[in-house]
Amino acid sequence: MAVKSKIKSSKTNEVERTPSLSPSFSESGDFRSDEEITEHQNGSRKRRKLSSSPEESGEEESGSEREEPKPELKPYIPVPTLSRIKAKTTGLNVDSRDKSNSASAAVSGNEKTTFASINVAPWLIASLSAMEIKHPTGIQKACIPEILKGRDCIGGSRTGTGKTVAFSVPILQKWAEDPVGIFAVVITPTRELAIQIFEQIKAISAPQSLKPVLITGGTDQREQAINLASRPHIVIATPGRLAEHIRTSGEDTICGLRRVRFVVFDEADRLLASGRGSMLPDLETCLSVLPPPSQRQTLLFTATVTPEVLALKEQPRPASRPPIYVCEVDTEELAIPPKLQQRYLQVPVTHKEVYLHVLLSTPENLKKSTIIFCNRTSTATLLEYMLRMLDHRITALHSGLQQSQRIANLARFRAQAARILVATDVAARGLDIPEVGLVINYDVPRDPDDYIHRVGRTARAGRVGTSVTMVGQRDVELVLAIENRVGKKMEEYEEEGVSIEGRVVRDALKPVSEKKREAMLQIEEGKDVVGKRKKGMQSKKVKR
Repeated sequence: MAVKSKIKSSKTNEVERTPSLSPSFSESGDFRSDEEITEHQNGSRKRRKLSSSPEESGEEESGSEREEPKPELKPYIPVPTLSRIKAKTTGLNVDSRDKSNSASAAVSGNEKTTFASINVAPWLIASLSAMEIKHPTGIQKACIPEILKGRDCIGGSRTGTGKTVAFSVPILQKWAEDPVGIFAVVITPTRELAIQIFEQIKAISAPQSLKPVLITGGTDQREQAINLASRPHIVIATPGRLAEHIRTSGEDTICGLRRVRFVVFDEADRLLASGRGSMLPDLETCLSVLPPPSQRQTLLFTATVTPEVLALKEQPRPASRPPIYVCEVDTEELAIPPKLQQRYLQVPVTHKEVYLHVLLSTPENLKKSTIIFCNRTSTATLLEYMLRMLDHRITALHSGLQQSQRIANLARFRAQAARILVATDVAARGLDIPEVGLVINYDVPRDPDDYIHRVGRTARAGRVGTSVTMVGQRDVELVLAIENRVGKKMEEYEEEGVSIEGRVVRDALKPVSEKKREAMLQIEEGKDVVGKRKKGMQSKKVKR
């Protein structure tokens, strides 16, 4: 797979903003079996009904008047959005001339597929079973056999469907057959996701003596160089820090990277995106020391398959290499988890914080583990200070924090020592926190794909979850673009016996406004969230 050539071309060409995806090739029967499989992974004894079945969705839309049943679901007609996803033409997902290159045959079939039936090694089956993963999901069922056959793979599936297991299992199985040197490199865009993948690979490989190493920013580079030079089996890295090692750490440290067997790009759409904050220069540096595509297996996984990702399929390939396997499972018919309840709340921009406080304090949301997403670090910091003063158990995750703080805060949230996590988009991708029941978009994301990743932090693996998007006067066009991208309308937020606006006026307006002013003063004085002055912080001088 000529990833490197695609990177070079992406530097000069901006991504065309085009219509959203058309419906997925998978039939509702496949979707249902995949959903039941995820229920089995959670240890559920009862199979829940899918609310998105044709019969039920028809009843909801018609209300009291029933429409005649339709033999087939008509395709969703795409309209232009702000998404980077291009509209797909018929046959792009499933090539009728070569069905072996698609996921249609793999995903369809018997819903009681087991890992043994897709040729997973017994020790891995036992390890997965100990983690309560007993049946493969659609993306796992489709990709694992093809990766074991030696094929390069592009895998797309909704958030929470087990993409990490889909690439980890075949890599570990191949490694166990021939445990040599640095066997695989996994590159991912955020530090928190790299840490999560590192921990999951350690858990799955527990019966074996696998030696993974984590290479991310914010930690001691010398210690990482020593670990990298000790020839670990799997390297999990962010592109910036790995590129820095390649440039500065010397040949003795990085020589093991020249013989890897697998290269994985997790959240590939973000890694290959151009524009502001692009990771392409660092990614090119990383690829410069890795084996050429003809001498390695390349795996790309993402929840939003962008044109940059799909373009890699068209790159020239050696005759000795099998064709790239492209697998997209349920990414187009509905881009969000099926059991996610999408809601919106109209708020005046001047009193947005007051509405947020009231929303977090309603009887329905008072005990829910919640993530609040903001577009800017400064907004996240202000909300953390203010909500803490209002007696919410809250912590934060954003790029303005030191790495040790980020790890500690995420650990607090996972352990439910903090009920609320206020974060920027560094927490939007890949993080798997099963207890999250509510996602609040305090700021509407500018890119509909970012919305998909944000709300995918809840309703994972068949669970029920809720997302609430706070919509101001200037956000209407962004919300319409999001609805067009995901293929489903948001519903207005309602809670029985609760008037959000009434509580704002009656109870919250004055105290929240006071705490907001105190929080802004505390930040300006250089104090931390508990009111203590930060170390080494000097008083700010205002220049006039």
